[in-house]
This record gives sequence, structure tokens and C-alpha cells, in this order.
Amino acid sequence: MSIGARSGFPPGPKGNFLLGSASGLAHDWPGFSARCARDYGDVAFYRFLHVPICQLTHPDDIETVLVRNASNFHKSRDYAALEFILGRGLLTNEGHSWQTQRQLIQPAFRHENISAYAQIMAESAAALLSRWRDKHTCNLHHEMAGLTLEIVSKSLFGSKVSHDTAAIGREIAAVMDRFFSQAALSFLLPDGFPIPKSPRLLKSRRHLNEVIFSIIRARRESPAPATDLLQTLLTAADDDGQRMDDLQLRDEIMTLFLAGHETTANALTWTWYLLAQNPEIERALHSELDRVLDGRLPSLADLPRLPYSEMVIKESMRLYPPAWGIGRRALRSFDIRGYHLPKGTNVFIMQWLVHRDPRFYPDPLRFDPERWRMDPIRSGALPRFAYFPFGGGPRVCIGAGFAMMEATLLLATIALRYRFSLLPDPPVVPFFSITLRPKHGLPVRIEARKQARAKSSSV
Repeated sequence: MSIGARSGFPPGPKGNFLLGSASGLAHDWPGFSARCARDYGDVAFYRFLHVPICQLTHPDDIETVLVRNASNFHKSRDYAALEFILGRGLLTNEGHSWQTQRQLIQPAFRHENISAYAQIMAESAAALLSRWRDKHTCNLHHEMAGLTLEIVSKSLFGSKVSHDTAAIGREIAAVMDRFFSQAALSFLLPDGFPIPKSPRLLKSRRHLNEVIFSIIRARRESPAPATDLLQTLLTAADDDGQRMDDLQLRDEIMTLFLAGHETTANALTWTWYLLAQNPEIERALHSELDRVLDGRLPSLADLPRLPYSEMVIKESMRLYPPAWGIGRRALRSFDIRGYHLPKGTNVFIMQWLVHRDPRFYPDPLRFDPERWRMDPIRSGALPRFAYFPFGGGPRVCIGAGFAMMEATLLLATIALRYRFSLLPDPPVVPFFSITLRPKHGLPVRIEARKQARAKSSSV
């Protein structure tokens, strides 16, 4: 224990003797966490059943856990619910083997490599636009999920494998719907004890394994060279010349599918939701697109000239971060804000709360892309971890650059030609699963922009 650290736990709700705060968390996790931050401050302590949880909501404390003292923390217990499907890929693995994997995969996400996928993004978006009709209605979340699934499929495998990737998308959705119940069981059971699985989850994993292993086998047997992410993973070797076996490849592919498909689809969906409610911001976005692109579809080279488009994405991810929370577990006792907490304490860090904190964001619920005009984090106007949609520290999202490029390019491509008006039913309600998505989707009416129609008719 460091000098000055207190042995008592931080303040927090007392909870039930046996259940702790399990009832409040299960009923409304984000609401319960917001009340804890309001009532007990930046460091709050409670239990989920028998598991101790320390909630942090100040950027300095978050930086301590994710950066300064990162080696003392592994993923929290609920990540065990993900390991059943994702295996031991980058998201769920720990220790030396994780470091080796990160080094193997990192080159695939360097800027010069991910820039090659911009054409895939543009072509996939153009194909989607060709199927839309003015005044028709759709579930825009479903459309964005289909689009990003096609993009991650082509980026991973080089060509569209529509039957296989559609099956992967369905099974991932089934897993997402059941995440909370599995996460709760991971806290209830002793550490390392296998979590019981429903027949539906077992079927999902079996189907995913069949699809992905068949793709890996086909690629290993193919004499034709390829330039996609799968080929990069197949040829990557560590310092000893060792390459990934089929099981590790499977785990990394599953992780990339979840991270590269679900999160970007959600980021775009929430962006359309916010734009539909803020016509003045939508007009500013359209003005930039019309001025810079003059009716043509955007390319990677256009992105530096579309700063407002990127600002729109950044502000959307502030209000609706696709990765809405981070969990860590202490390997050894640690000090935070003068409190000394024991080994095994789970630390919960929620972008959903920090990104909406009025201490850092005036009028925090207002959708205002201009917040990002002067790069407030780099200038020091914002603390480093007042905004962290991709996490931070050694385990910062390896695909952050890919995701920002994809989201901005797709936003520009679609908003150039179309806008969307919200339909009244079903209601748009946030659903906090592995990622943050609309529970009932996003029902909209598609509206072709007059500027786009005029450009098309004059060609």
C-alpha cells in the first residue's frame, strides 16, 4: 500500500447482502452507473454478486488504469462470455501471447496498407446506393450492417462470399443478443469455470467454425496469390519465423469480423439518427460535400479536404460510442484516488458516461461537431481520456485508423446522394450489448437530395 492510501473501499451503493448491486445493473446498467457517478463521484465501489467493482469516470484515473499501470490489469470477467465465440483473438487474449499476436497483426493496419481498402469501401457503398429508391423506407441499421459486413468480407477475403458472410453476420447477431446473460453468468461462477451455453449459442459457434475454417482451408490450398487481410495474416511470422495455425487464424478472423463490422455499422447508424434531428448540421455537411466533391463519389484522396465530415463522425461517437464501456481486472492490489483496492477488483470505465460529462463538454447532450474543429485533445483543452471511443494504452483498438477512414468515407458517399427522415415507429432506443446499437433498428424514409438529382440529370 502506498503512503497515504486508505484501506477502506470508495463510496458506493450498499446493495443487497447476497446480490450486491446485481439487480440495478441487470435492470439498467448505464442508468445505474450514471447514478453512481452522480451520487458517489469519480470513484465508486459496488458489487455484482460477490465480484468487487470499482467504477472510474475521471480521465486521469482512466489513464492510470489503461496506460500508466496497464501491466497490472487484464480484461474483466465478463470478457469470458466473448471468448466462447471469439476464441483467444486480440480482443480476449492476454499476456505474452497477446503481445506476440499484436506484433504479428499490426503491419496489416498501417496506413499504407489500410488505404488499399478505400476502393472496396467506395465500391460497396455505390452498390448499395444503386439499390435504393427515393421515398422508400428501410431499417437503416440493417442497411449499414449489411454494407459494413460486405466491406469487412472483401477486405478479409478479397472477393465477396455472400452466402458465407451473410451466415457469419446472422450468427454474430445471435451472439450479441445473448451477451448480457452470458456476462452475468461469468460473474456468478468461479473464475475459470465454464459458462453454460444455450443450444442456440452452441449452434452459432459450430456454424461459424464451419464457415471460417472452410475459408482458411480453401486459401491455404489455393495457388493464386492474394492481397487481402487473410493473406497478410497467413504470411505474418514472429521473430522466430512462426506463423499462425488455423485455430489462431480463426480467432483473429472472428475478432476482425466483430470489430470491423458491428462497430462501424453502429457508428454510422447513430450518425444518421443525429443528422436527421439536426438539419442545420446536416446542411453544413452537405455544403462541404457539394463544394469538395462537386457531385462525384469521394476517394481516399478527398478525406483530408472533408474535415467537417470527420468531425460529424467524431461527435457522433462521443454521444453514442459503439464501444460504450471497458472492463479491467486487477492482477495485484492497486491505489486509485487515495484508496487501496485488492487484487481481483474489476474496474469499469464507461465512455458512455465520460463522453457526456458536463465538466468536459458544455451542453453535453447537444450534437455539435464544431467541438472538434481545433483538435481539443491535442491542444490540451480536453484531458486525454475525456474522449476515447477506441480505448487507449497498449490495447487501443488496432483498427482505429481503418474504422475512421471507413466511417468518414461511407458517410460522405451516402450523404452526397441521400438524406433520411425518421419514422415514428418503432422507437429508437439504445441497446447496450457488446456494442451500443439501436434496439429496434433505425426506421427511416430515404430521400434523394435535389443537388444529387440535378447532377445526375446533367450528366
